Amino acid sequence: MRAPRALGLTTCLVAAFANLASAAPRPAAEASGIAPGTSSVAAADRCPARTAALAVQGSTLCLSIDDPAHSLRPQLLRDWIERSARIVAGYYSRFPAPLVELRIRAAPGDGVGGGRTTNESGLVIQVSVGRGVTPDELAADWVLVHEMVHLALPELGRRHNWLAEGLATYVEGIARAQFGNRDVSDVWAEYRHSMPLGLPRAGEGGMDQTPTWGRTYWGGALYCLQTDVRLRERTGNRVGLQTALRAILKETGGYGAERDIDDVLRIGDAATGTRVLQDLYGETKATAVAPDLELLWNRLGVPDDPKSQPFDDHAPLAAIRLAITAGQRESR
Repeated sequence: MRAPRALGLTTCLVAAFANLASAAPRPAAEASGIAPGTSSVAAADRCPARTAALAVQGSTLCLSIDDPAHSLRPQLLRDWIERSARIVAGYYSRFPAPLVELRIRAAPGDGVGGGRTTNESGLVIQVSVGRGVTPDELAADWVLVHEMVHLALPELGRRHNWLAEGLATYVEGIARAQFGNRDVSDVWAEYRHSMPLGLPRAGEGGMDQTPTWGRTYWGGALYCLQTDVRLRERTGNRVGLQTALRAILKETGGYGAERDIDDVLRIGDAATGTRVLQDLYGETKATAVAPDLELLWNRLGVPDDPKSQPFDDHAPLAAIRLAITAGQRESR
């Protein structure tokens, strides 16, 4: 999750890069809980003491593990971080942050817990991992991917937190499906089940006026789905939201920058030759709008239960549904 910079805190799990490289060890690496031999000299120069530097495609991850009992297995953690980073880098065509300090803290239980990221003097991420975490749990983890996606969008302010959280909610599933880390039917099953949580309730206002959990996460995700579908309809399925988001990252530099939401949406629209992002924002920012989700699912060919029922590949927008999870192949 990501909080506005005005609070001096961004709560999101972040980290990693698309390809962990091996080179000369950093003297302080042993104190971090990561075995020597995983850092490059150039990357090591960018990291604080007592962290292990991991270099990837010109980016650097400074990694430390707070695990006095040595219950966590560093190789499992490295595999998890690398996989998550590759997923995000694949979606955006590069990893969206040049330098991130990732602090992993061992916690009771299993699975991946919560985390927070500050951006006061550089990105610092803290995330808890259960001492009993298994390889399967790390392989199926969505949290780190969700939070890494936050790095690709500039800081837009408290009023537009729905876009930051909704985008991360929407992109996580699609990016993992494109990478082969999540089943496509599972992604659409979650969307079909959870998108209604983002619909406005009686008395609620527009997206900029309703900071509830449902509207922030799933209302924002619904905005992303609608723009993705509209973009593909208007461009003959040539480009979608992925193209717009790659352009936004490329021009703004991502979370390290502060930008106006209108400027960000204009950048995305310019990359697709449309006004889809701006127009839908104009429709929903101050007005409660409830799209017909049943009609949308029918047009996309998404069944009531995608995990047990077949998709309708003859539906009017079936090709768009397939293209969304297949991925954008061009580099933008």
